[in-house]
This record gives sequence, structure tokens and C-alpha cells, in this order.
Amino acid sequence: MTRAFITGVAGTSIAPAERSFVRDAAPWGLILFKRNIENPQQVLNLVSDFRDCVGRDDAPVLIDQEGGRVQRLGPPHWPAYPPGGVFGEIYDRNPAVALAAAKLGARLIAADLAALGITVDCLPLADLRLPGADLVIGNRAYGATPDKVAAIAAAVAEGLMDGGVLPVLKHIPGHGRAMADSHLSLPVVNADRAELEAMDFAAFRELRRLPLGMTAHVVYTAFDTLPATTSAAMINEVIRGFIGFEGLLMSDDVSMGALSGTIGERSVAALAAGCDVVLHCNGNFQEMEDVAASTSDLRGASAQRATAALAARRRPSEIDLSTARVEFARILRETGATGSAMV
Repeated sequence: MTRAFITGVAGTSIAPAERSFVRDAAPWGLILFKRNIENPQQVLNLVSDFRDCVGRDDAPVLIDQEGGRVQRLGPPHWPAYPPGGVFGEIYDRNPAVALAAAKLGARLIAADLAALGITVDCLPLADLRLPGADLVIGNRAYGATPDKVAAIAAAVAEGLMDGGVLPVLKHIPGHGRAMADSHLSLPVVNADRAELEAMDFAAFRELRRLPLGMTAHVVYTAFDTLPATTSAAMINEVIRGFIGFEGLLMSDDVSMGALSGTIGERSVAALAAGCDVVLHCNGNFQEMEDVAASTSDLRGASAQRATAALAARRRPSEIDLSTARVEFARILRETGATGSAMV
């Protein structure tokens, strides 16, 4: 059986102890970070080795490849991509060009990932960029209004899907209003239900049919005193209810500073609240073992959503990559998309 968690590993190859762990614990997937990246052949070998260890050719391999501050693959082996805010800048001048650029950029990212055997990108964001919020989202966001954010996020998701890569909608139900970085501490949002439904949650509602989603480690006091990741009220009433998200729901990284308790307790709480899969990223072997010991087999509705998500992958569309990269660069240059969103 496959277990309901996604794991990281410590380095650029799978160490012997990690190999035994992956074989025995059977995580649903693997997530890669910069510490795991050296060059294309090394990444290809790592990805292949993971699938050999876990015994599933379709085991998902994830990465955060957004562009801007958040891209695990970069020069000299891979292109640098702009942050999402650039497409928001273009959208304000010409929505059609912005959506075409967002889709094309995502299609190029997908080509980079697919060549390495990476099948899932933790993108797009549907978080709003709101004044006064912590900059952990900042220029990663596509804009400040739900309709604009949803439109660009949908274009990004479609570009990834066209390249044979599954998108992950994040951070459900919205991190943009948070006044703290959830990597470090727990953000608390005090906006009322009506404001959250009209603004923060609205973009996610438009994207509810995407195959995969990731929770926000954020408290929304209008609903609960627990962060969304470990809140049954938030997952049932908001994420599955108001937003209507239908796909597989993974936690954000349970090793982040926003959550309290042991790693095992966090994992149990996330699954009990309604997450389908626990995400653990830091490659700490003791924590990996604790997560595995605290998670169940992937079964029932969660297993069905996992199967449906993997089945949503499409054969990559035909594309002339050289021509497409020139076109993407031309759009960015001619729209002058090098201003504040690039910072």
C-alpha cells in the first residue's frame, strides 16, 4: 500500500538509509528542493531512483518552480523565470497578452520539468497580494483582485497541463492577507466571513476543479482557532464546502514554524482534519520516520482523489521550444515587464 505522505530527501542522491525508508514506508511522492539539485543528469537519476525504490513508475515527483524568488531549478542549467506578479502587471495593460504569456511561461517550465521526470509543479498561487501583508507572498501573487488572480492562475495551470505536468493550487484558502510568514510563525487573519468569501476565497472557488491543492498554515478566526491545515471546520466548511475544491488536498510542509506539536502530532492532525496527504519537505531523517509512523495508508476517498489526480496528466502538446522561448522573452521585453513585480 501507498502511505498518505510526500517526503523529501537530504541530498542529491538517495542515501542507503533513505532507500530502505522509501521502500518500506512507501510515500505517495517525493518533493525536490535546491539541496537536491546539481545538474540535469543527476536530477534525472534521483527521480528515477526514487521511483525504483518506491516501486511505482507513476509515483509523483514534485517541485516548487514558480519563477522569481521561488524556483528550485535555475541557471546555468535551466532558465530563470519571472515572478507571478509580472503577469499581473501585464494584465493591467492587456489581459489577453498577460494570459497568453502566463500560459506560455508555464508551458516552458513544464518542458523543463518533464525532461527530468518531474510530474508535479507546486503552482499556481491563487493568493491575493494585499497591502500590509507579510512579503512571503508579495510578488509571487498575480494581483489583488480575485477575478484577475483566478484568470492568470487558470492560464498557468493550463500551460503546465499542456506540458504534461500537474499543477498544485496553493495556498488554499488564501495566504495573501497573512501578516506573518508561516515558515516562521503562525499567521492569524481576523477578517470576517463575508470579506473572506468575497475576496480571499473567491479566486480559489474559480479553480476548484484543479487536480491537486495545498493548504495554508493560516488561522481564520471567523471560522476556527486552528490553522486551515489542521482545522476540520476550514477543510469541510470552506475548502470542500464554500470553495468546492474537488482534488487531492495536501498539507503545506508540516515542518514549518506555523504549526505546533511534534512532527508526528502535526501529521496526525492534518489527516484527521481532512487533508488527503501530508507534505514533509526538509529531509530530516528522524522527522521522515515520524511522519511515516503517523500516517495511514492512502485509502477511501483520498485514494480515489489521488488516482484521479494522476490520471489527469496529459500527453505534452507539440511545441517548438526554441521558438517558444524567443516568443516568451519578446513578450516580457515588449511589455516592459521588468518593474516592481520583478523585485
